[in-house]
Amino acid sequence: MVVDTAQRRLEDMLADLDRAIAVLQSEHPEADQHTADAGASLFATDRADAALDAMRRERAEVLAALERARAGTYGKCVDCGLPVPDSRLEARPAAARCVTCQAKHDRVRR
Repeated sequence: MVVDTAQRRLEDMLADLDRAIAVLQSEHPEADQHTADAGASLFATDRADAALDAMRRERAEVLAALERARAGTYGKCVDCGLPVPDSRLEARPAAARCVTCQAKHDRVRR
């Protein structure tokens, strides 16, 4: 994947995530505050919190990928330094690791 194309995709992803986070926060202002009363309200708040957490993690990954693009290291595995396959970057533009290193990373995190 050409870095310029990847950078544009990552910038678009970042803008989409920022919009989605803002919408979710406006629809669920109690999210992140953990002050829900009970039952359904707590369930909705938990779901909103989980969605916000996931979007914020993805946002951090996108920002890190943009930084790698600016630094000239985009497309290289952050662990082993080998090229991340174009097909992986096409599917996950923010991917920081090759498939092998990502599998090792995921096993360690469990």
